[in-house]
Amino acid sequence: MDLWRGSPDIASEQTQDGLAATGLTDGLPVVPPTAERVARMLHACGLEPGGVIAVLPPCYNPATWQDVAINAVMAGCRAEYLPVVGAAVAAIAADEFNLLGIATTTGSATPLVIVNGPIAREIGMNAQANALGQGNRANATIGRALHLALQNIGDAKPGENDMATLGQPGKYTFCCAENEAESPWPPLHVERGFAASESVVTVVGASGTIEVVDSESQTAVDLAQTFAQSMLIAGTIGSAGLFGGGQPLIIMPPEHAMVFHDEGYTKEQTKAAIYERAVLEIERLSAPIRKRLRDYAAADGIAGDLVRVAISPQDLMIVVAGGVGRKAMYVPTWGGITCAVSRAVPAQQCQR
Repeated sequence: MDLWRGSPDIASEQTQDGLAATGLTDGLPVVPPTAERVARMLHACGLEPGGVIAVLPPCYNPATWQDVAINAVMAGCRAEYLPVVGAAVAAIAADEFNLLGIATTTGSATPLVIVNGPIAREIGMNAQANALGQGNRANATIGRALHLALQNIGDAKPGENDMATLGQPGKYTFCCAENEAESPWPPLHVERGFAASESVVTVVGASGTIEVVDSESQTAVDLAQTFAQSMLIAGTIGSAGLFGGGQPLIIMPPEHAMVFHDEGYTKEQTKAAIYERAVLEIERLSAPIRKRLRDYAAADGIAGDLVRVAISPQDLMIVVAGGVGRKAMYVPTWGGITCAVSRAVPAQQCQR
């Protein structure tokens, strides 16, 4: 590739250094959130700067539309992305999401954003090839804006309130749309009680990602076995101290989804087929973890010989996304108590 032939922008370098010194960035260059840029974004969407969207842990600071717009500008969002970012901020603040735990844990948990409905198409989100990778401005900047807001409004700053031992790349940005057009099943937001015509954001407390590769299985039973065995990871089940806590997520490409659909499996039946096979014998875990799990089981009055990935099949989540290929993704959820949360995107007509 060619070198940039434009003139050096020394002022820009100084601006980036100054913003980084304030602790407001995520380590990458940001768009300077000037008063004019922030006001223009709010005006484009007809939003009042002082309107409070939510109160964000860990420091329980109010998140106003202006606060969120500042972080959206820094992340590189277009104005029409702002309502989606706002819905995601409202979702992570819900009690059942347990943002306090996710934001302060020594684990690697972070919010994953899944967008459904007309808004995903209107703002050009990617639901197909490389949906969770680079290359799409909406996906990248919406996820980044949410994580900047968590850091800058909620004060989940690395090494201060955010105590992650290692963290994960998803703490920069973790966002995609569901591939509703190629899914054989009702989309996630419909499954969660919204109308198909609504635009909805769902947040998941994600601990990381595991690639699931199976290009050989041609039947639902065989493919369910692959998914189930891919979910049986001692470090995400045994260390949690829970017999099936959380709501683990499978992001399934259309080709895998069609294997189940062609045999008449609904999404609920697919979840059940995977759940039935996703059972870990406790003897495969280390002795200290076995003891802790058995202590939990005894306290609850249940048998402690097996561990499941969730309490019930309904707790598994399946989202269809991605392009060509039979490569799926398993997203274990945080080992503490967290539930996915969905919020409708405000019906704003944002001007570009």
